[in-house]
Amino acid sequence: MSIVDFMRFFPLCTFLLTVAVARGAEVKTVVIFAVDGLGANVLRANTPPHFKEFIGNGSYSLHARGVMPTVTFPNFASMISGAGPEQHGVTNNDWRPEKFTIAPQCVGKDGHFPTIFGLLKAANPGAKSAMFFDGEGFPFIAEAGVPDKIGTAKGPDATFDMAVDYLTTERPALLFLHVDLLDHAGHTEGWESASYAAEFVHTDELVGRLMARLKEAKMADSTVVIISADHGGVGKRHGGNSMTEIEIPWLARGPGIARGREITAPINTFDTAATIAKIYNLKAPECWIGRAVVEAFEH
Repeated sequence: MSIVDFMRFFPLCTFLLTVAVARGAEVKTVVIFAVDGLGANVLRANTPPHFKEFIGNGSYSLHARGVMPTVTFPNFASMISGAGPEQHGVTNNDWRPEKFTIAPQCVGKDGHFPTIFGLLKAANPGAKSAMFFDGEGFPFIAEAGVPDKIGTAKGPDATFDMAVDYLTTERPALLFLHVDLLDHAGHTEGWESASYAAEFVHTDELVGRLMARLKEAKMADSTVVIISADHGGVGKRHGGNSMTEIEIPWLARGPGIARGREITAPINTFDTAATIAKIYNLKAPECWIGRAVVEAFEH
């Protein structure tokens, strides 16, 4: 009797095999490593060792796009909201849940546009999530009270350590880690400055440290890491209408993610939330416009 015939006559065996395969690639954690100010052009010009190793073991695009305007709040809000400013209403860095000019197109129970954090919590109330910010932070882009932990620290290394300690101890289903080292260097010295180049090396080191900590904690085989950004920069600014400002990297690595695959399909930052929803088999709200980056997955 062939394995196909065996499974046809013994459906329970088919079910158990399916479960075993699923468990072999089970995702328990998704990390969004949000690098403020990392334009895709920077990685195209120079791919340092830890980024290179990450890309070689994952799927990637160096032609993903953010949203307009090319500033922080609208772009990171779009990253976790599965939609753009036209839908969620975060149109500038002065936006607050109680201070806006464009009302969200749809809202959840708390009056906030639905994010991947709220979607995950609604589907699985026991699933932990967290957000960590380098500096003052902007946790209000997610629903109030939904992330189990909000952490802020001064400087990328302190923020990184706080986030990764929480990650490896609490093992949340979703963690957003924001670092501001590149954006800060860009605004103070310029996006093509020696200071920016040095902080790019620093960023590469953080990528290596993150993957090493996941391996040490025996989480690498169950964690998907997505590295992306909000915008690039020109001179000492961003917010304009150039390709340098709107093109961002989108890199993914982990169980179920294809290795060494350059993604040819268009990617927008709001596709990040839709991709995480696919990973966790969550139904996206009708007002989301993001699409899962299916090309990133093993077929």
